[in-house]
Amino acid sequence: MSDLLPLKETITYGPVRSRRLGRSLGINLLPPAQKLCTFDCLYCQYGWTPAENGGRDERPPFPPLEKVVQAVETAVRELHEAPAYLTFSGNGEPTLHPDFSRIAEAVRALRDRIAPEAKTALLSNAGRVGDPAVRRAIARLDRPILKFDAGNATTFRSYNRPAAGVLFDDIVAGLKEMRNITLQALFTTGRQGNIEEGHVADWIEAVKKIQPLDVQIYTISRPIPSRTIAPASAAAMLDIRDRLRRQGIPAEVF
Repeated sequence: MSDLLPLKETITYGPVRSRRLGRSLGINLLPPAQKLCTFDCLYCQYGWTPAENGGRDERPPFPPLEKVVQAVETAVRELHEAPAYLTFSGNGEPTLHPDFSRIAEAVRALRDRIAPEAKTALLSNAGRVGDPAVRRAIARLDRPILKFDAGNATTFRSYNRPAAGVLFDDIVAGLKEMRNITLQALFTTGRQGNIEEGHVADWIEAVKKIQPLDVQIYTISRPIPSRTIAPASAAAMLDIRDRLRRQGIPAEVF
């Protein structure tokens, strides 16, 4: 557990060199040094989600809109060159911020004003895409990347371990309503892995229903909290990529 990534203590971090986005300035909309997520994925590089975070009613101290915008502006102005992306990510699920829609719009406006060459991105677990307001906010971003590791409700419950009320069918229905989205899937072997053939077949069928712009396939590359999963082989991931491509869905292995 000591080798897990430390939680972010600031609103902005980086820029980091992302395998998928290049030079990316991270934006953490969640409380400092606190993981807040509706999933408790077996492979999360930040460790297990605290039990009280998944469905508690009281709101933790989210950073206010004005403070987020100021932090992003300061970070961008201090850089010698603008980052390729301004990426909402951080200590869990960015769309849990109660003011996510307004913040996303404000950061877009800031980008247009001081770094028009940069693009906006989101790394999300897709747990809130059943909400039309959240979908509209996500659609305004240049590069929404949404997690989709499970092809059926059974695997979703055991692999992503969602909070009560977060349902697989609602996520699929919400994703089907969206356009120009990228899906991101992490495949693993092991007792609780998701690369067994029956599951992969279900996952491909679900992806076909969603019809994303493209799919990013990867496996474990950092320390994780679970001992029940292990990295998938390059050959297995390439096979999944090729099966998607044969269905007309662009896919890459990272």
